[in-house]
Amino acid sequence: MRRSVAIAVCALASTPAAAQARDTRLSDERTFTRTAEVRRIAPVRERPDVSARPVARLHRWTEDRFPETYLLLRRRGRWIELRVPGRPNGRTGWVRADALSAPRLTRWALVIDRERLRARLLFKGRRRWTGPVGVGAPGTPTPAGRFWVREKLRVDAPGGIYGPRALGTSAYSALSEWPGGGVVGIHGTNQPELIPGRPSHGCIRLRNRHIRHLARRLPIGAPVLIR
Repeated sequence: MRRSVAIAVCALASTPAAAQARDTRLSDERTFTRTAEVRRIAPVRERPDVSARPVARLHRWTEDRFPETYLLLRRRGRWIELRVPGRPNGRTGWVRADALSAPRLTRWALVIDRERLRARLLFKGRRRWTGPVGVGAPGTPTPAGRFWVREKLRVDAPGGIYGPRALGTSAYSALSEWPGGGVVGIHGTNQPELIPGRPSHGCIRLRNRHIRHLARRLPIGAPVLIR
């Protein structure tokens, strides 16, 4: 074996397996996003290593008994980094890829601007729609961060406080008008005169014609940036 080849082989052998594996980006959460459901319950670890500390555990169902969806960030070998729904907001961790279903791809994304009280619907990073929103009051603010759509509901009483459609997200606030409290929903309203504004307990309110528009386009797993 030539000396240069021998040096390269020795260097590779001495490099940890995690360092040898290259990361594959699965989502940029703007122009493309991949999500998956749970095939088997497994721990979510702080590093891509079976000995790493668990930070959460995969679960199959949302609070409303919809199949839980996880937003995938990157792949490293047999491991996938994903976003974890639940408190505190913003957690990420690693799971074995075989614990998840085959990924689904979406090109849609939603941006909520709490200062300007505007929503922007994007497709492949380009704006397709914009409209006014209502967000959390100062005492119960809508949390900022990167989230995603976990549930899509058709409301039985479209003239009620949630309007005709509602989307459950992975964001959690101290309090919200969502059933059970805590989950930040995106929904219609029976008080359109309060939009734009800051009337809610953390949820994001839209005029009813606008929530219908979003519900037709945003799939489960679509990223939601709240800033």
